[in-house]
Amino acid sequence: MIHPDRHKVVDLINRSLSEDIGSGDITSRAILDPGKITTAELIAKENLVICGVWVFQKTFMELESSTKVKFIFNEGDYVEKGEKVAVLKGLAESILSAERTALNFIQRMSGIATLTKMYVDEVKHTKAVILDTRKTMPGLRILDKHAVVTGGGKNHRLGLFDMVIIKENHITAAGSVEKAVKKVRDRFDDKFILEVEVKNLAELNKVLPLKVDRILLDNMTIKDMQEAVRLAEGKTKLEASGNVSLENVKSIAETGVDYISVGSLTHSVKAADLSLLIQS
Repeated sequence: MIHPDRHKVVDLINRSLSEDIGSGDITSRAILDPGKITTAELIAKENLVICGVWVFQKTFMELESSTKVKFIFNEGDYVEKGEKVAVLKGLAESILSAERTALNFIQRMSGIATLTKMYVDEVKHTKAVILDTRKTMPGLRILDKHAVVTGGGKNHRLGLFDMVIIKENHITAAGSVEKAVKKVRDRFDDKFILEVEVKNLAELNKVLPLKVDRILLDNMTIKDMQEAVRLAEGKTKLEASGNVSLENVKSIAETGVDYISVGSLTHSVKAADLSLLIQS
């Protein structure tokens, strides 16, 4: 699991607030009396897995430290449509100025966590583990990947620096898959997990004798994935990837693969529907 660095998250929050507020929230300044205290409620407008509790709280507190944000649900809890998720109290101008930024964070994170849970539930009768990918929103990767874990999935590599994945272009550049694997082993020995991507069973048969840690089955048919599992004999972990959806993930998991990576968890997620409503 990847744990977000809170110093980096706070920096992200402040940059996001600055982007939105700029020289000041002119609407709130014009309408609200200075020093006015207000209360607000965060309401779920659909069923969802709540994610981003601390980020939501911190966004308001970074703008105005006296703002109180009390959550009724904990990170990862399932929330039903219409339920009150949190209560806020503080300066009205500060709450309204931070509202959009805070909602942007928690809606995206909750959307990712909710979708991840849907995938995890589809394969829970199998051994398959749902993984994320590097197809995240630039600048938000640590939050996107935290949300995947909150929804019950697992993190793949964080970036290009913590796991080796040899893909088609690497193999072409190296001259062969054998040469590519040898270069990695010569350079790093077994310091990093080593995974190789294959597109068909012929390529799989070339990689299996190399005894890598994991083989990525790229866009294979269900039938070919079943055969890949048979050929691997449990000696090499197999990861299915490519065009995975809620409609086919169950069938993919039932082939016996160990992992299923799902880019759509983060690259095209629908934000969860949450609203912040001023009460007084």
